[in-house]
Amino acid sequence: MDEFQYELKIPKERIAVLIGKEGKTKKDIEKATKTTLEIDSNECDIFIKGTDGLNIYTAKEIITAIGRGFNPETALLLLKVDYSFELINLADSIGKSKETQLRIKGRIIGKEGKTRNIIEQLTETYLSIYGKTVSIIGSNESVSIAHRAVQMLMEGSNHSSVYKWLEKQRRILKRKEIIGDDTKWEMK
Repeated sequence: MDEFQYELKIPKERIAVLIGKEGKTKKDIEKATKTTLEIDSNECDIFIKGTDGLNIYTAKEIITAIGRGFNPETALLLLKVDYSFELINLADSIGKSKETQLRIKGRIIGKEGKTRNIIEQLTETYLSIYGKTVSIIGSNESVSIAHRAVQMLMEGSNHSSVYKWLEKQRRILKRKEIIGDDTKWEMK
């Protein structure tokens, strides 16, 4: 069988989280994805090896999520078939100005974490605001809704408008779960 390899880097301060106590997190990822991880703690390089490209991709997503601030338990939700990971690079979206990035991160987090919590609760997703990125983990449809809510905040929408839009999307999602209709959620 052919063996494939993928290489990525994560921030140095997240290496210990990736490895876990006595290597538990690393072993859990390897077992769940049928891959082998080699971690260079000095260079912050992670090498993922395996025989199945999809498993390597899944391991990469889990490791990237841990690297972007998620705890391992949340990152391992990416093993679920209908779950996805979305990474929004603030520098790509709003520019490299540190002041602008701080302001936008503040808008997304909200006072005492209120906005972030509302987005997480109404979309049933997990958000991590880390460095120059905003990351989202959740079901595919919920991640799309949370991403749009973050975009709306980045574009300057009022928090109350975003909350109302999220509440509407939540009702649509719940209706779909109850009656199984194929109503699409609406972009603003």
